[in-house]
Amino acid sequence: MSLLIDARGLQTYYGASHILRGVDFQVARGETIGLMGRNGMGKSTLLKSLMGLVKPRGGSVRIAGRDMTGRAPYEIAQLGIAYVPEGRGIFGNLSVVENLKMAARPGPPGSAADGVGRRNDWTYERVLETFPRLKERLGHGGQQLSGGEQQMLTIGRALMTNPDVLILDEATEGLAPLIAREIWRICGVIRESGISSVIVDKNWKHVTQITDRNVILVKGEVVFAGTSDALRSQPELLEQHLGV
Repeated sequence: MSLLIDARGLQTYYGASHILRGVDFQVARGETIGLMGRNGMGKSTLLKSLMGLVKPRGGSVRIAGRDMTGRAPYEIAQLGIAYVPEGRGIFGNLSVVENLKMAARPGPPGSAADGVGRRNDWTYERVLETFPRLKERLGHGGQQLSGGEQQMLTIGRALMTNPDVLILDEATEGLAPLIAREIWRICGVIRESGISSVIVDKNWKHVTQITDRNVILVKGEVVFAGTSDALRSQPELLEQHLGV
C-alpha cells in the first residue's frame, strides 16, 4: 500500500522530558487509524511531531515518500496533511464563510477521483452539504458558535484544503452526546470519500467502528498496533490501557 505518512523510531522531547520513545506510525492511502491512550501518553506529541510543530531528536518522518523530518508545518500541510488540533484553533473574529474560504485550495490532480476521471474535490458547497448546521450560521463569527459548531467548522476548514490525510485530535472532547454523534457521522463521510484519517478520541467503541487499524500509546511507546477486530477481541488490553 502507498504510505502517506511513514514515521520511524521517533524520539521526541520537551526539554529534558523524554515523551516519544522509538515510535513507529504509518498511514496508508485510504486508511482510517485510531490513535488511543490515556491522557499524557504522547498522542498529541506524536501528532505534533508528524506535523512539524515539534521537532523530534531522533527518527524520521516521511510524507508521501519525502523526508520531512523537522520541516516547517506549512511545508507538511502543502503535501496534503490537514490537522484539526485539540482546542480547534478557529479564527473567532472571522465569519463561518471567511473561516472556510480562507483555506480553500483545489485537490491535487487525480485526487479522490470518482473512477471516471472527474475530480471529486471538497468544495465550499460540498462542505456545507456535509455540515448543515454551518450552512445555517454562515454570517456568524467563529466566537459566536457553540463548541460543537466550532469543531464542525474546524473540520470543514480542513476539508477545504482537499487533504490526503486528515488528523483529528480529540474528535469529540467536551461535546454533548448529540453533537458527538454528528461528528462521528462526519468522520464516516470523510472515510467514504477516500481521505485517510487519524482520529484521537477517548471513546474507543466509536473509534473502532470506523477505523481500519488502531495504535495505543503508553508512556510514549506503542503497546498495540493492529486491526479494530483484533483490538475488540482483547478486552483485557482495552481495560488495562483505556479503561477508566
